[in-house]
Amino acid sequence: MPHSNIDPKTRNRARSLRRELTKAEREMWDILRQFRQRGARFRRETPIGPYIADFAWLAARLVVEVDGDSHETEAGRKHDVRRDAYLRSQGFKVIRFDNDQVIDNPDYIAVTLEAHLTAFLHHEGRS
Repeated sequence: MPHSNIDPKTRNRARSLRRELTKAEREMWDILRQFRQRGARFRRETPIGPYIADFAWLAARLVVEVDGDSHETEAGRKHDVRRDAYLRSQGFKVIRFDNDQVIDNPDYIAVTLEAHLTAFLHHEGRS
């Protein structure tokens, strides 16, 4: 049964986006999966209200976005501001990277994510 607060169009679009990940999104997914053993449970292309988060860890209220060229336009920036404001109003923290960062420097992305996620992760030697 679908969640009542998610429009069926948004849900179908998210499903379609999961099948069509960009190269940068595939790279990010591989990076995020490295945190899975420590408790991170990210989902890909997850509807949150009227928006679709590239990656979301719902229990930790974290969203990771991988931004392409469309985010560099005036319309794209305005959309991101509205979207981020909505996500923050729902209790989410939004972490953004651009495609080039993800593809060209995955080690930087992993270290940066570690810093943002550390409070939510299980650490070796601790339960």
